[in-house]
Amino acid sequence: MAAASRSGLLRRCVVSPVGTHSASLIFLHGSGDSGRGLRRWIKEVLNQDLTFQHIKIIYPTAPPRPYTPMKGGISNVWFDRYKISNDCPEHLESINVMCQVLTDLINDEVKSGIKKNRILVGGFSMGGCMAMHLAYRNHQDVAGVFVLSSFLNKASAVYQALQKSDGLLPELFQCHGTADELVLHSWGEETNSMLKSLGVSAKFHSFPDVYHELSKTELEKLKSWILTKLPGEMERQKE
Repeated sequence: MAAASRSGLLRRCVVSPVGTHSASLIFLHGSGDSGRGLRRWIKEVLNQDLTFQHIKIIYPTAPPRPYTPMKGGISNVWFDRYKISNDCPEHLESINVMCQVLTDLINDEVKSGIKKNRILVGGFSMGGCMAMHLAYRNHQDVAGVFVLSSFLNKASAVYQALQKSDGLLPELFQCHGTADELVLHSWGEETNSMLKSLGVSAKFHSFPDVYHELSKTELEKLKSWILTKLPGEMERQKE
């Protein structure tokens, strides 16, 4: 008997495509948030839902767990951190467990008929970090990765995995506010530079005077990029 899908552990908020479903996007929230909360935040910033003709958007919610930066308090986080810094070890045990759970979520989409190269993964803050671990260590055949206000630790397992990789890697779309005081802009830049040096085609967009938050300009730029990576049927026919 096949093992039950671990993705069943995740509550999720789904925005269905307006037309025929031919691609999927997994959007991971930041620490302490939820899938529903991220969708609501995006809707407030854009004054409308993020929707596509052909792309299903999945906003999963991280299961509650003790979180060290909150002195062990319970929070919806994708993994634990020793502290919010780019200069400390990663909590790999918790990251690896969640990679397995999110792998099942990707596999659920594949089983429903969506090819891996028609799936994007990304997220805000901790969600973006989780997406980079998921894609660059476990699913290098997804369509692309997007990260907003995110970073990797200096000795990240992502970098170590990419040093051993010789295949084609998913493109990275990265955004960061210059006024971010929680996840420093310089941490995002350093992450982008490291990934580029390891063979990732990585774009980095800075947003002046934006703090640790989503901005309308950023989300509009992201939406345009999503459509270049996951074009609809009409756009594909033109290629």
